[in-house]
Amino acid sequence: MTEAETIALAYRRAARGDAWTALVRAIEDALSDLAEAEHRSLRRDRLVSRGYVCGRRPNA
Repeated sequence: MTEAETIALAYRRAARGDAWTALVRAIEDALSDLAEAEHRSLRRDRLVSRGYVCGRRPNA
């Protein structure tokens, strides 16, 4: 089995064979993971920007 098939089977088993519920839960988890990744990316970008603002100007 592929990794995707293994994950799909795990979701289906967790949903006691209900394919629709398994699909919805998988999508909910994927969207949650995406939102968390976007949050981390934005936080990292703010920290980088703040570093440029607070950082010292290099000697020329």
